[in-house]
Amino acid sequence: MAYLREEKENLEVAYPLSAIWEAIPKAFAKLEWTIQETDEGKRHFKVKTKGAFVSYPSEFTVDLAAVDEKTTRMIITAQTPVTTITSIADFGRARDRIEQFVVTLAKLMGS
Repeated sequence: MAYLREEKENLEVAYPLSAIWEAIPKAFAKLEWTIQETDEGKRHFKVKTKGAFVSYPSEFTVDLAAVDEKTTRMIITAQTPVTTITSIADFGRARDRIEQFVVTLAKLMGS
């Protein structure tokens, strides 16, 4: 029987919304994740991550909102399907993928 493991992260970053919006696709490309859906009006990305040995790809979403001119709120959600067998080897995979994305984006924004 399969079910979804979900992790969610709310972050505020000290960059304007437009800068984050432009950097996110670059971060996904660097991670070799596939953008499935982009909605500029809603400031929303839907992405499929790469799978790994004994794990399925995650559904990954990023929603952005401006807090003020220099600060952006990011709501990041990762959902990974697991089965009874793969859940043993896949513990924390969704959280790891969120952290990979945040670190990759931070490196891009810092350069």
